[in-house]
Amino acid sequence: MDENRAPIVPYVYIKHTGIVRDANPVRVVSSCNLEIYTFPFDVQNCTFTFRSYIHHVSDIRIILGKKVEDILKRSISVLSTEGEWELMDIKSSKFKLSTFNQGESNPYDELCFYIVLRRRATLYVVNLLIPSCFLITVDLFSFLLPPQNVDRSSFKMTLILGYSVFLLIVNDLLPVTGSTIPLINVFFAICLALMVASLLETILITNLLVAPCNFHPVPGWVRVLVLRFMGTLVWLPQKSREDKIILNPVARVCPLVTVERQVQTGEPGKMWAEADDPALMELRNLGNELQSIRLQVAQHVDGNQISQDWMQVGYILDRLLFGIYCIFITFSFIVILSVWSNYLK
Repeated sequence: MDENRAPIVPYVYIKHTGIVRDANPVRVVSSCNLEIYTFPFDVQNCTFTFRSYIHHVSDIRIILGKKVEDILKRSISVLSTEGEWELMDIKSSKFKLSTFNQGESNPYDELCFYIVLRRRATLYVVNLLIPSCFLITVDLFSFLLPPQNVDRSSFKMTLILGYSVFLLIVNDLLPVTGSTIPLINVFFAICLALMVASLLETILITNLLVAPCNFHPVPGWVRVLVLRFMGTLVWLPQKSREDKIILNPVARVCPLVTVERQVQTGEPGKMWAEADDPALMELRNLGNELQSIRLQVAQHVDGNQISQDWMQVGYILDRLLFGIYCIFITFSFIVILSVWSNYLK
C-alpha cells in the first residue's frame, strides 16, 4: 500500500444527534493479482480488506455506510480505466476476527469488498485476432496455387516474414505480468507453427514434382500405400497404364525376316552367294539401328512413367496434407474458442 497523498481536510461534521463525521479523504493504492490466461477475454476478481489491527470492536466498529448497490452505481459513474476495463459487480462481506488475551475474546471488525472487472476485448480482437485469422486464411488458400507453375514457397516465406513482423509490432499490446501464459500466445504460436509446417510441405512437394527424373522407380509399398490407398482417399486414383504397339498396316510381314528365311531355306551355294548381297547387309544394319532406337524409346517411356508416378505421388501427398492442415486448423480454433467461451460464462 502506497503513502496517502490525499489533501488534508481540517474539518469534521457534527450532527444534532451527536454523531461526529470525519470527512478526511484517503487515497489508497493497491495491487491485484491478474489471471491473464484467457486474455483478452479475462475477468478479474480483486479483493479489498479493511480492518483495524489495534482497536477492538469495543473501540471501533466498521460498517457499510451505503448499500452495495448504491456503491456500485456510484463507482461505475466515477470509475476511470482509460476505456480498457469495465466494472461488473461489487460484493461485500463482514467478518469478526477473534483473538484471545488473558482468556477473554477480543474481536476485530473486518470488511471485505470483492470487485469484479472485465476487460473490453474489442481493441485486442480487432488488432490481434482478426489479422492473425486473415494471415492464416491466406496461407490456407495458398495450397490452391499450382506448385509446378507458381513459386509457392516464396509466397509462403513472405507470409511467415510478415507474420513475424506483425508479432513484433503487437508485442506491446500483450500482458507481461501474470502467473500463467495467456492463451492468445498459444494461438499465435500455433499460427506460426502452421505456416512453417506449410512451407516445409511445399518444399517436399516441389521436390517431388520438379525433379522426379533423378529418382529411382516408385517402391512397391509407396505404390500400394500412396498411389492406391491414399489416392482413392483424396479422390486422385492412379491412372491405368496401357502398353500401345503401333504397327504399319501396309507391311504385315517384316522384310528382314522374310529375306533371312529365304537365305536359311535356300540351297547352300545359293545361300552363301546371297549372304554377300549388299541389299541384305543394308537390311541387317537397318535392323540393328531400329533395335537401338527401340531401346532408346523404351528407356524414354520408362523414364516418363517414373516421372509421372512420382508426380502423382506429389499431387496425392499435397492434397492429403492440405486436408490434414484444414482439420488441424479447425480443431485448434474450436478448442481455443471453447476455452474462451467457458471462461466468459
